[in-house]
Amino acid sequence: MSALAKILVDRGHPVSGSDPRDNTTVQDLQTQGVTVFKQQTAESIQSVLATNKLPPVVVISTAIPETNPELQNAREHQLAIWHRSDLLAALIDQQASIAVAGSHGKTTTSTLITTLLIEAGEDPTAVIGGVVPCLGSNGHSGQGRLLVAEADESDGSLVKFHPSLGVITNLELDHTDHYDGLDDLISTLQRFGQGCERLIANYDDPILQEHFEPTAWWSNQQSENIAFAALPLQLDGDRCRARFYENGSAVGDFTLPMAGLHNLSNATAALAACRMEGIPFEALVKGLAQLQAPGRRFDLRGTWEGRHIVDDYAHHPSEVRATLSMAQLMVSSGRSPLPSPPQRLVAVFQPHRFSRTQQFLEAFAEALQNCDALLLAPVYAAGEESIPGICSNALAQRIRSLRPDLEITVAEDLDQLTDLVKQRSRPDDLVLAMGAGTVNSLWGRLAR
Repeated sequence: MSALAKILVDRGHPVSGSDPRDNTTVQDLQTQGVTVFKQQTAESIQSVLATNKLPPVVVISTAIPETNPELQNAREHQLAIWHRSDLLAALIDQQASIAVAGSHGKTTTSTLITTLLIEAGEDPTAVIGGVVPCLGSNGHSGQGRLLVAEADESDGSLVKFHPSLGVITNLELDHTDHYDGLDDLISTLQRFGQGCERLIANYDDPILQEHFEPTAWWSNQQSENIAFAALPLQLDGDRCRARFYENGSAVGDFTLPMAGLHNLSNATAALAACRMEGIPFEALVKGLAQLQAPGRRFDLRGTWEGRHIVDDYAHHPSEVRATLSMAQLMVSSGRSPLPSPPQRLVAVFQPHRFSRTQQFLEAFAEALQNCDALLLAPVYAAGEESIPGICSNALAQRIRSLRPDLEITVAEDLDQLTDLVKQRSRPDDLVLAMGAGTVNSLWGRLAR
């Protein structure tokens, strides 16, 4: 929502909104000229109507309930009400666009595409779900030919998008609060793919390989009969070296300043998308050195008494598994982007949604074993009602049955979690906080 607001106000539209929080995102919007109401009340709509000659379009996200007083007042005044996806679809339709979809890696891949285009002098418009480091923002109204957007599948609204080029990173069951099952999710992504002028997808993902027929494939496992491939030459805790291929022929080697095979896959998708848009490989190689993950993707928040505190958005078993594997590589290889090589990995995890925790309890238990110590926060409800028997203690019991030697502690709340981090970690530890909820406040709690 904030990215859309930034783009609209930059293009000369009067923009208002409401947010009870006072964070840097809200402050940046106010600096750009967005009117921000601190309370979500009917008076907010009344104020907008009184100060604008034309009736406003009210933009909402799926998170806004029908009981919201602003939404109710907007309906009483018969104002036009758009879902955020309607607004993003309108922006996508206005210019050549790249939309990135998939279960994992959307934010990182769209961030990398944006960064590569900027380094190549393209100045794209960007609507991303996380902060793009080279922009310092999640939204940017560029002057270039292309728009890059993250196409979120969580509520199915991405079927409204008709980009010039669609990218699908991978596909795996998630968002069980919306989808009836994997077939429902596959069908929705197929509709998205059909709405794209061209589509590129990850050949290494078995579900995509079985159910999709894109314009082009990319791979990190093979180069034969693949449009774009990047085969790893060396994997370290702070970088990947790889050789890039187009249609089976080697084009050149590159070094990605990010660790993990999942990031190499994201970077391969970004390179492939840029090449499909005609950007020369030589220009892209120069930009590769500037690549950084978006905010909340293995994001070093700071060092507290010798412990490196890292924040990550991982909240699905596959994401947790990939993030812990990357972190363990930093411990074992002695190479990392951290101020000093970590000696141990202390994982901190906050399960996100009772429905997801119930659906993937076994998968989470298997993924969370790959650490030296584990601290669990209570489930972050995200507006859901609790489910009997589904809690962090249940997850801890299942992990103990799989790995009895692992030190596991369950916190009652975030205050106790912070105390446990102080007590159970030690200097030279990598403390990796994972989750899509409020666990990202850990660094602030330690630092204050």
